[in-house]
Amino acid sequence: MALDNLSPAAGSTKKRKRVGRGQGSGMGKTATRGNKGQKSRTGYKRKRGFEGGQQPLARRLPKVGFTSRVEKPYVINVDKVAKVAALDEITFETIKSVHKMQNSVTKIKLIGRGAKELASKIKDENITTSGK
Repeated sequence: MALDNLSPAAGSTKKRKRVGRGQGSGMGKTATRGNKGQKSRTGYKRKRGFEGGQQPLARRLPKVGFTSRVEKPYVINVDKVAKVAALDEITFETIKSVHKMQNSVTKIKLIGRGAKELASKIKDENITTSGK
């Protein structure tokens, strides 16, 4: 075996189909495009997602909105949860000790009539009060 007599394995390659090169080739005249119609013309391009006039899949399925990546804070109304308003120092740990919430909570917002007065007690940057 030498570089000058290498050849691919039997059946691994095929000849390229040369269309429109005369009747004798078997692929002359209409060049395998059929007789008439839009698909036989030059410059024809089918629309992406076109399904032959049937309602396309993208239009059959309902529209789905987006999910915001901005995390919304866990809201605590201090009028209803008096234990939070009664705390001397407001941090994540002190709020978790008096109010039950999920472990996945990373931000807390205190709302209600007494929330503004609690701003001076907050010792954690992930806890805010309503600004009204």
